[in-house]
Amino acid sequence: MNKIKILFNAGEGKPGKPALDRRIPRRAAVNNYRDEAPQILCDFLSYHETIKAHSQKTVDEYFLDLRNFFRYMKQVRDRSLRDTPWDEISIMDVDAAFVRAITLTDIYGYLTYLSRDRAQQQNSSRTEYGLSAATRARKIATLRSFFNYLTNKAHLLEDNPVKELDSPKLRKTLPRYLTLDESLDLLASVDGPHKERDYCILTIFLNCGLRISELIGLNLTDIQGDALRVLGKGSKVRIVYLNDACKAALERYLAVRRPVSGRDQNALFLSSRNQRISRSNVHALVKKHLSQAGLDSAQYSSHKLRHTAATLMLQNGVDVKAVQEVLGHEHLNTTEIYTHIDNEALRVAARANPLGRVKPPKDQ
Repeated sequence: MNKIKILFNAGEGKPGKPALDRRIPRRAAVNNYRDEAPQILCDFLSYHETIKAHSQKTVDEYFLDLRNFFRYMKQVRDRSLRDTPWDEISIMDVDAAFVRAITLTDIYGYLTYLSRDRAQQQNSSRTEYGLSAATRARKIATLRSFFNYLTNKAHLLEDNPVKELDSPKLRKTLPRYLTLDESLDLLASVDGPHKERDYCILTIFLNCGLRISELIGLNLTDIQGDALRVLGKGSKVRIVYLNDACKAALERYLAVRRPVSGRDQNALFLSSRNQRISRSNVHALVKKHLSQAGLDSAQYSSHKLRHTAATLMLQNGVDVKAVQEVLGHEHLNTTEIYTHIDNEALRVAARANPLGRVKPPKDQ
């Protein structure tokens, strides 16, 4: 019981296959998507950016997924493009007529290409081929969103080719998380020149369950008394309340945080270069302190600390809907996966079986 109090208060393919997009840096391509995308795709991306308020990262992923799909379709339809490097295939001529001609059979062909011939590491000559079911499912979600938009919002299609499209069957796995004792060991292991900052970051991860993007985006002005203003997925703002552990860790860190000027002067967490702490910085410090605590840093990450926060809250009686609000999940079923990790009702059910009290026979 005391431990609980301490924590919560403390040529893209094989030879002969479509060419791999090797020469355009990923981020450079994304930054120019409005110059590279045909009007029909620009309208779709603008809809998600402005109306749906999806993040720039999400919009970028939509663009990259659909650009690859259209390049594949152009190579399939035009044999003269079979040997053309992937990044040299323009999609600027893709229009409503091109899209209307796409069938469910075409899409299944694309999924076969993704599962067999798509390079896993696009810039490596030693890559393996074939994307995972989870990655293919995400790309299917992009296609489904695009064709649903054209059918139901833009009214450019009468027949939706993805209406009957199934997603790959995904293997269900339970989130990996730290136990209470492991969490306490992690906090106790924090040391070094940035110990106040690192301890505060770990405490917020373990108690508030923030995503890494939400944590690095925090500003000093987001601290509002006993709460944090958190900018989550899709630019949705939520309020996360701070317990005694988080407030104490923040107070300790702010007492040593260096004042800085310039664009990052309002950033809550700073790097050693007095800049807003980056995603890679946070990943590195989490891995370092996991190793110092004697935990397997290959199995755990900052996102696993988010899993830990959710699991510990549910194990200690917090209502699943409240956990949903804390984590910023749009759908309750996303949160409910944590209820299967340590479900006392299942233990009770197992003990209730009358055969559960049968003892093995003694050796003669």
